[in-house]
Amino acid sequence: MNYGILSLLPPVIAVILAIKSRNVILSLFCGGLTGVLIFSHGNPFLAVKSMIGDYLFVQLTDSYNAGVIVLVVFIGGFIKLMEKSGGAQAFGQSAYRYVNTKLKAQLCAWAGGIIIFFSDLGTPLLVGPVFRPLFDKLKISREKLAWILDSTSSPVAILIPFIGWGVYIMGLIQSEFDNLGVKASDYTTFVRAIPFQIYAILAILMIPLIAFTKIDFFQMKKAEQKAEKEKADYSFEEHVEKEENTGAYSKKNAKPIMVILPIVVVFVTLFATLAPLGFPFKKVDGNEFRVALTMGYFFGALVLILMICLFKVMNFSETFKVYVGGMKGMTDVAITLILAWSLGSMISELGTAQFIVDVLKSMSFSAALVPAAIFLFGAFVSFSTGSSWGTFAIMMPLAIPMAQAFSIPFAIAVGAVLSGGLFGDHCSPISDTTILSSTGAECDLVEHVRTQLPYALVNGVIALIAFIIAGATKSAASLGFAVAALVIVVFVINKVFNKKAAV
Repeated sequence: MNYGILSLLPPVIAVILAIKSRNVILSLFCGGLTGVLIFSHGNPFLAVKSMIGDYLFVQLTDSYNAGVIVLVVFIGGFIKLMEKSGGAQAFGQSAYRYVNTKLKAQLCAWAGGIIIFFSDLGTPLLVGPVFRPLFDKLKISREKLAWILDSTSSPVAILIPFIGWGVYIMGLIQSEFDNLGVKASDYTTFVRAIPFQIYAILAILMIPLIAFTKIDFFQMKKAEQKAEKEKADYSFEEHVEKEENTGAYSKKNAKPIMVILPIVVVFVTLFATLAPLGFPFKKVDGNEFRVALTMGYFFGALVLILMICLFKVMNFSETFKVYVGGMKGMTDVAITLILAWSLGSMISELGTAQFIVDVLKSMSFSAALVPAAIFLFGAFVSFSTGSSWGTFAIMMPLAIPMAQAFSIPFAIAVGAVLSGGLFGDHCSPISDTTILSSTGAECDLVEHVRTQLPYALVNGVIALIAFIIAGATKSAASLGFAVAALVIVVFVINKVFNKKAAV
């Protein structure tokens, strides 16, 4: 049955409610309920029955989906242990003796954000308190620290296939492949999409570029000039002591090895389990990959629990409570996934993507512009909702079928969805990572948004042009253009900005 314009209602209602309520779970549920209301010709009783029996139960009992949820739960426990162990703070403190310049401080904060790749929300809360006193001592603005934290949280996490972000995204990808009958690997598609995660890569590369060239512009330059003129109210040592008293360095027995060794264990377990199957050079069954990854996070957590108890950071009872609490904390992610899979299935049955494709083709819309259009719409949804994860759940069921219809490689469409979601999230004052980054740096939220926005817009505009090139060439060479353009634009903006300041 052709539902025509009615097929747009579920995703449109999901977007509108997400913008209004800023609640991803509510918006996805209402979008799905709208879909089953269409199927049941407006009968609310049949709609609710169908929602539960034909979609929620089906998605939850699917073996692939169940494996993803189990993996997400184990990742949650591991991440919470890492955050509470104090290992990241100990690792950062050990670097203090070597960090004595502005360049080193910025690069170390940048590296710290990359090292804490396993937790996007953990980055600002772990790295921020570690480097805040150092930035104050060296007279680097807290706005600069907040920008570094924000640019190494989600942008780093979104590039890693074996953490919560990657597992979540691959779950959405596989769901659409199943709906379309596409025999492709979610893991392979995700990896191939990495060069097309243009915004994330630009956001990460911009930090060392700015640090090495000492080029700041617009509001960030003013913040840096203000920080340079201000004098610290107390010494660096007093600052660290204050942080200890407020709990930032409360894990006095924590060691840097508590960050490094568990991550090594995760990698070793993953590769030791999958190497006999040809990984990473051969395609590995998705279920084997998820089982190996779940084992890795389980063994990594065991090693971390042993170290926490051995170094007397916490006793076993407290440590196990933290681990289980981290698992419980992934409930929202599991619910979001189930609702997103259900909505995606409904959108597929309604023919929403095909309706959009037919409309665009009737308008003679160029296939080369499809990735750019996906990027822009994803950015709008993410900026309005403050949620990149919610944006992925709404956009993936539309972008992948559109890519198939317009003969665009799936990797480019996936990269456009992820880049758009991240760009909008970076610009949004209601994003959780934006708020946490300002919190971790102890920087005013409005000032963080004002100083970060010009940098985000530069990367966003370059990414938009790069996706037009990617749509036309279907080549990862668009990333090379984006990186080169970033270097050129930063120098040009700096030159123009300085010229105006001199007038």
